[in-house]
Amino acid sequence: MQTLAKTFAEIGGQAPGFPLVPLGNFMMDFFRNHADLRAELLSDPIQEQPRIPAADASPQEKEAYQWAVFCAASAEYLAHRYNLDCPAWAHDPAYRSLSEPWYFVPMAYKNERVRQRAVTTTPEEFARRNIFCGGIIYVDKYSEAQKFVVSQGFRKTA
Repeated sequence: MQTLAKTFAEIGGQAPGFPLVPLGNFMMDFFRNHADLRAELLSDPIQEQPRIPAADASPQEKEAYQWAVFCAASAEYLAHRYNLDCPAWAHDPAYRSLSEPWYFVPMAYKNERVRQRAVTTTPEEFARRNIFCGGIIYVDKYSEAQKFVVSQGFRKTA
């Protein structure tokens, strides 16, 4: 199972800025493969001793910390959205907030409109931690596609 803890560990092993495969694997398990075990996918702490990086920390240490805070926000957001108990580790003060805003869309650093859209649409669990990822950070594409099919009146044919 691709737990959030395993996802965080795998993100650390990726090239900087490329967490898509571990996050995609987590989302596939959370929404499809193990939807009946969602609480378990969130429950394990992502790291034993979370630490806020020092001011002179390396870029790799700072990025690892951003992903740790992102994972805590993810656990809280998904628990809230799917009526699960939020794991205690996600409330650790070390994951409270990033010192500087972090925008998932690189264009947000250059374009005020993009930045404002990210700020206004990001779920509270992320925004409170100074992470601005927009409102569709965790979308079950299969459920959304099914809603579209139903709304358009399409029917399955044999």
